[in-house]
Amino acid sequence: MPKIVCVTACPTGIAHTYIAAEMLKVAGKSLGYEMLIETHGAIGVENKLKSEDIKESIGVIIASDLLLDLDRFKDKKIVEISTSQAIGQAMQWINHLINLT
Repeated sequence: MPKIVCVTACPTGIAHTYIAAEMLKVAGKSLGYEMLIETHGAIGVENKLKSEDIKESIGVIIASDLLLDLDRFKDKKIVEISTSQAIGQAMQWINHLINLT
């Protein structure tokens, strides 16, 4: 199963971080993709992406309302969106990433 990795983050790290993660996960799975999602929430980083998973992925979706260090994704196709865009249009952004690759 092809893999997509994602990072979600918002300033308070409560609702939007986790809702965006869930929407991306559900949309990606419905399209037949394994979705690995790192969240930057109020309790810190959860489900930290492994370098091997990043390497194996077809690309990265960054759904964040914060500036994040993207160096570890330098060789990957990246789609950067807000958490609101991930919540409202997860399927559209996943398809956009798929079409980039």
